Amino acid sequence: MKGVTITRPWRTIVVDDEPLARQTLRLLIAHEQDFTLVAECGHGTDAIDAVRREHPDVLFLDVQMPELDGFEVLRHLAPLTVPAVIFVTAFDHYALRAFEQHALDYLLKPFSDERFADVIGLTRDRLRERTVAAMAGRLADLLSARGPELRQLVVRDAGRTLVLPCNDIVWIEAEDYCARIHLRGRTVLVRDSLRALANELERGGFVRVHRSAIVNATCIREVMPLASGDQRLTLDEGTVLKVSRTHRADVIKALENRIVFKSGAG
Repeated sequence: MKGVTITRPWRTIVVDDEPLARQTLRLLIAHEQDFTLVAECGHGTDAIDAVRREHPDVLFLDVQMPELDGFEVLRHLAPLTVPAVIFVTAFDHYALRAFEQHALDYLLKPFSDERFADVIGLTRDRLRERTVAAMAGRLADLLSARGPELRQLVVRDAGRTLVLPCNDIVWIEAEDYCARIHLRGRTVLVRDSLRALANELERGGFVRVHRSAIVNATCIREVMPLASGDQRLTLDEGTVLKVSRTHRADVIKALENRIVFKSGAG
């Protein structure tokens, strides 16, 4: 495929919890005239915010980080917003075979200037050929192979970035243009739509019960039919919610999946 003329440098973000690793990449990227560093992050939560804010073309992403590892960072990003990803990792060669099978670039720590030049050259070619969409598809395959479950939800609350374990979330309700997350013992109001949270939490075992609420399927204690054709759902902490007919089948499926999971775990 014929390349295209570059009108601006490719925007690049570096994510690594080791300051020396970030410095090394910063210096190497500075020598590449068609790449520009727009953000550096030392934690996964900061990386999510940076990608959503900066819309980078390239992401150098450490695999092993505290709180959120590199794979968890990618799971919190909408598929269409994921840039070209170059994993930066200390994993051994056996683990790297998984990356290679999905045609993803990687840098194995410690890496040489020559290895960086090879990786940046391949990335440059892919960007020029506009094959990023295919790269995103292969990345989705890799994430799926590592398991679809979502263990943590990353949200913004009054200027703070919060990492909420999915097991601590009981249910979420729409509140004007925000969403109120009910955890065990406290609530958090976030400026996210219920639809966006429902889409992200579907992989964490959550289900929508009506247009204004989603619940953690593991917290459902009882579901009772109503004369209207709707259902009444009771959560284990006592909250009672109506299940609309539109979402009744989804609730039943979520409960069946929970039963299957428990049986398999036993």
